[in-house]
Amino acid sequence: MTKPSLPDLLHAAVTAVGGTERPGQVSMAEAVAEAVDDNAHLLVQAGTGTGKSLGYLVPALAHGERVVVATATLALQRQLVERDLPRTVDALHPLLRRRPQFAMLKGRSNYLCLHRLHEGVPQDEEEGLFDQFEAAAPSSKLGQDLLRLRDWSDDTETGDRDDLTPGVSDRAWAQVSVSSRECLGASKCAYGAECFAETARERAKLADVVVTNHALLAIDAIEGAPVLPKHEVLIVDEAHELVSRVTGVATGELTPGQVNRAVRRAAKLVNEKAADALMTASEGFERVMELALPGRLEEVPEDLGYALMALRDAARTVISALGGTRDKSVQDEDAVRKQAMASVESIHSVAERITQGSEYDVVWYERHDRFGASVRVAPLSVSGLLREKLFADRSVVLTSATLKLGGDFNGVGASLGLAPEGTAGDDIPQWKGLDVGSPFNYPKQGILYVARHLATPGREGSRTDMLDELAELVEAAGGRTLGLFSSMRAAQAAAEELRGRQDKPILLQGEETLGELIKNFAADPETCLFGTLSLWQGVDVPGPSCQLVVMDRIPFPRPDDPLMSARQKAVEEAGGNGFMAVAATHAALLMAQGAGRLVRAMGDKGVVAVLDPRLANARYGSYLRASLPDFWYTTDRNQARRSLAAIDAAAKAAE
Repeated sequence: MTKPSLPDLLHAAVTAVGGTERPGQVSMAEAVAEAVDDNAHLLVQAGTGTGKSLGYLVPALAHGERVVVATATLALQRQLVERDLPRTVDALHPLLRRRPQFAMLKGRSNYLCLHRLHEGVPQDEEEGLFDQFEAAAPSSKLGQDLLRLRDWSDDTETGDRDDLTPGVSDRAWAQVSVSSRECLGASKCAYGAECFAETARERAKLADVVVTNHALLAIDAIEGAPVLPKHEVLIVDEAHELVSRVTGVATGELTPGQVNRAVRRAAKLVNEKAADALMTASEGFERVMELALPGRLEEVPEDLGYALMALRDAARTVISALGGTRDKSVQDEDAVRKQAMASVESIHSVAERITQGSEYDVVWYERHDRFGASVRVAPLSVSGLLREKLFADRSVVLTSATLKLGGDFNGVGASLGLAPEGTAGDDIPQWKGLDVGSPFNYPKQGILYVARHLATPGREGSRTDMLDELAELVEAAGGRTLGLFSSMRAAQAAAEELRGRQDKPILLQGEETLGELIKNFAADPETCLFGTLSLWQGVDVPGPSCQLVVMDRIPFPRPDDPLMSARQKAVEEAGGNGFMAVAATHAALLMAQGAGRLVRAMGDKGVVAVLDPRLANARYGSYLRASLPDFWYTTDRNQARRSLAAIDAAAKAAE
């Protein structure tokens, strides 16, 4: 029997999901198939509307080896598992003569823990466990959430938090879930045979396609203990997010509250001497943290160094002592000890990492209004880790709508540990970059307007001219505005100002859940939505409700961001341009994502307005503009307003 051709397979899949085949999607599918067959690496930029999910799923399913697909957002994971994969598998089954299996796999804390649910939660202040259902008043929000979770546990097949609708608070979920460090292990747990997390792992071992997230991929790479089943192909979707997700997983943190919890958990399970040593070390650490001022610690101060060494040594003693304790008065001692061990091990590993003082780590103090001070440690770069762990034993395809910055893939490639495209040599992963474009006609569908006449934004102070410009643009657009701000303070100031000036409804991030805000924004064309970071990437509102996307300023990292400034300095010390490699790349990625909110469908039209003259005037402006969709470009404010008014009039006529 002849093997079905890739175009036939793609046509069947696209028809099954009710889509339209696009040239970019065909090019992408062919390039993915080639990379997978050659055991090579591919970076592919596929603009919004290309249908990139099918562009990688079809060749991956046709290949026949196990594939792991890692995504950054929950929305895309759900779309793959609930919509794209079932339909694609049904469509390809007759052609492939086999039915590929697929499964979702997440970190353990995403699944309901039956042991926690039925046996209770280890109590911090007292011995043993307490029944969280008894402790929470049935009339309280927590009590209602817990009762609903207990009912849901009888009905759910997955135990996956994201399958629970409506969801519950983080506090309620923490009562019925465990981290991998706190888990007793299937062989020791009375509920091991029914465990949802273990069932998910078993399903993944049997699946041809495993859908997971960037965080689990990072844990699999960093911790050495395989979490994902062995696979021949890795596809990373939303790959522009990968470096920040891996950095997040590789970041350690210590707070006085966290250390105090560990002391309480361990105190009843070890001898008095070990417990006292940890208590004393905890008090010393707390005293140091009371005086901590936010900022990078180029060298660990002497007082912090002593406090961390005391914590490390006391934690090591407690870990040794915990292993042999058997206290008859503690109920379900295995669970209590496991939670205590997890808390103390976490403190030991972070304290040891900071006291060892690797030149490849950045250490800083942070201060949070609610949680107080913390000391944090993160890798200066994750590129070496990614090069070594990601590209070694499998074919890797990385895809996103924004991978090509300033006209090429090398900036993103460098952050992933890859040498410039085409560089040859032993131990250097070979890769190819491909931009399959977008089905949208950006020059005809959108305008990039840069407000060149405005004053350059400073670090502080109100930007009255920017707010005047924003109000005029929103008025011309008839609402329909997504406002992307570089800080929450700027978003709040703009919302307050415009609410006082005009009658268009202004929604502000933080005043309602993100999902609710986006739903309300999409429902009423006159409504505006203002917010910060998650809106730059998380909004998909095609149609007339979003015809103006405003960026208040170029979103460079804060100059006092300890990690970004350390990375910038390291590039400069190595002879490179730190500003372009770190700050400009960061801004370009965010701006490309933000500008991508405007045109989401074939009929969409509108304006992306950047209220920062540096995009037109500064030397790096051309690099940032080259990273954005190819909109028609103007600095003429009257042109921008006339265009917005015309688009608004056309939308009203069509309503």
